[in-house]
Amino acid sequence: MSTEPRKTTQGGERAPVTLPRIMEMKRSGEPIVMVTAYDYPSAQMADEAGVDIVLVGDTAAMVVLGYDATTPIGMDEMLMMAGAVHRGLERPLLIGDMPFGSYETSNEQAIQNAQRFVKEAGCVAVKLERGGPSTERARAIVRSGIPVMGHVGLTPQTATALGGFKAQGRTAEAAARLTEEALALQSIGCFAIVFEAIPSAVTEALVPKLEIPVIGIGAGPATDGQVLVLHDLLGVYEGHKPKFVKRYANIRKETLRGPPRLCRGRPRPALPRRGRAHLLDPPGGARGVRSLPRGGEPRGHRHPVGLVAG
Repeated sequence: MSTEPRKTTQGGERAPVTLPRIMEMKRSGEPIVMVTAYDYPSAQMADEAGVDIVLVGDTAAMVVLGYDATTPIGMDEMLMMAGAVHRGLERPLLIGDMPFGSYETSNEQAIQNAQRFVKEAGCVAVKLERGGPSTERARAIVRSGIPVMGHVGLTPQTATALGGFKAQGRTAEAAARLTEEALALQSIGCFAIVFEAIPSAVTEALVPKLEIPVIGIGAGPATDGQVLVLHDLLGVYEGHKPKFVKRYANIRKETLRGPPRLCRGRPRPALPRRGRAHLLDPPGGARGVRSLPRGGEPRGHRHPVGLVAG
């Protein structure tokens, strides 16, 4: 793969990533870098780092919200996070992950929720899991004018039916089924496909059959790009960690050093020095504080009815 620098505008600024740009990167062999992020500061870091695609994934259910699966998260939660990520991005292409229950019922449901990602959160495209029954939903969304990224192999929304978080396509029959699903998703107009937890040999055989970019996660080096959850690659999340996850930092370990420094090792916590604290406005500020009764209210003060906090 090429390691050419990211394309810039005539003014030297990095050009925004578009769907044609993603196709251009595939044709030229330039690696496509994709991360999954869920909030404004993560989006800013991904943007500054030169990431090409940011996915607001339903893995937020596990990584951010503390569930043990991706299925509990809903559209409202996904839209809130996607909107925050959108506000933190300037260059990367933003994709919203259609959560479980947001597209299976009908084509109309799928289109309506895809439109919400575009209108309410600022996404450019959406991602759907699975081929098979999901192919018709993807077709409907594409025909409505919204770009779709497909997803085959290990699909977390249906992990239970697949036997858990396990590699897929390990037999000839399973590999043939993956090939059929990927080609079907390409034929109905998906602009790219995620390959998750697929043997490298299957990926190597299948990628040349596809004209659209393939983004891998645990699918070997033959893909056109790679995707990782930002919390995984930075070492923030300590939950389920697939064996293919490569960590580039250990932010969790570094973060855990802070609270002990604040709360331990001294008779009193290491409170801010005077120069970092807010001071009372003169004149009479200190006298006003001394006049407060123990309850913290000035003498003679009464809360207006209906305005008491709590």
